[in-house]
Amino acid sequence: MADIGQTLREARMRARIDMTEVEMQTKIRARYLRAIENEEWDLLPGPVYIKSFLRTYADYLGLDSRLLVDEFKRQYEVPIDHDLRPAPSLRQGRERRERERLPRPMRGPIVPPWAIIALVLVAVVVVLYLIGLQNGTKQPNPTSAQTSTRSHHKSTTTTPVRHAKPKPKVAKVKLVPTGTVYICAENRTGHILIPGTTYTTGQAIPTLRGGQIFITLGNNAVTMTANGKPYTVAASAAAIGLKVTPKGVSPLAAASDPTCTTTTTTTATTGAAG
Repeated sequence: MADIGQTLREARMRARIDMTEVEMQTKIRARYLRAIENEEWDLLPGPVYIKSFLRTYADYLGLDSRLLVDEFKRQYEVPIDHDLRPAPSLRQGRERRERERLPRPMRGPIVPPWAIIALVLVAVVVVLYLIGLQNGTKQPNPTSAQTSTRSHHKSTTTTPVRHAKPKPKVAKVKLVPTGTVYICAENRTGHILIPGTTYTTGQAIPTLRGGQIFITLGNNAVTMTANGKPYTVAASAAAIGLKVTPKGVSPLAAASDPTCTTTTTTTATTGAAG
């Protein structure tokens, strides 16, 4: 048989009956009805009320209330043990009387509890005394112990070595155009990194790396990151010359700006390697 609560809920849903209507017709509170459908029996007043509510609810839905009540008894009610102990037989009574006639064994003297506690305390004191004697005979010379301890501390104490963070040896520059901008870049040996190219918004500019990087910008329509730090390019009416090293960025004099004169100025294409 299906669960009691599930049986009642499915019957109510098939009949399309709201819980409020059941409460009005059966005079059972809605919270008790929901507890029955959820089989939360501990929320109900007691077994007598539960069986009464089950009968009323099942009869209202047209179910066999007797089957539901019997199912509840079978699952949740514990049968009461009314079995009586069997009466002792004549033989058992005779044996018991014979044991009573036998002389009882003599009991030894009863030691009071305080005497046992006192004996335990005395034993503990004796053990502690013996341990103290052994420790007193084996105590080392305090002067030699302190000397050895100090020498041990001196030998084990070391000065921590601080390792300075290695400074970067290569400068790194990332340029992102925010408008139309002309870019020329060389390293300290004169090797051209960007051969005088005009970039527009959305185009990728290769990342520049080197011990020293010399850059010429046609204007400041570019976002610049040098060695992982942002650098603001100031506006200028003339070309902008910059020198980037691992230590930072510094402006170049107009006469020192790279010109990329060894190649012809070209226009970059969209999607250049970064």
